[in-house]
Amino acid sequence: MCDLPLSEHVTGVISKCAQVLHALKVLRCQGMSDDALRIIKSAVLAKILHASPAWWGCVNSVDKQRLRAFIRLCIHLNLYRQDDPTVTQLIANLDDSLFASVLANDQHVPFYLIVIIILTILGPGAMNSR
Repeated sequence: MCDLPLSEHVTGVISKCAQVLHALKVLRCQGMSDDALRIIKSAVLAKILHASPAWWGCVNSVDKQRLRAFIRLCIHLNLYRQDDPTVTQLIANLDDSLFASVLANDQHVPFYLIVIIILTILGPGAMNSR
């Protein structure tokens, strides 16, 4: 269990993203193009997902639900599509990508830690399938 003050982090991220959403609503009323809205949507997602593989596992269920609710608000405002990946899926994809990049690069510092864990759990033959 993590004892990091991540609720404050989630609150700050949601607050900053909510400010961007308000600005988006105003700009949309003023005739902003959909291309520009997509760029801003990307910036909001980047803010939510920044370093998420490091903190997602330590966030409590209430904060995860708050992030999901924020995405539902984005869907309601037509800034995010219903069939776009959920926050959980996006973070899982980032986590998988990070893990794959570590395994693919034997110069990456965590690579050796992962190898030790794999060898400890699965035995010496486990790395032959790499």
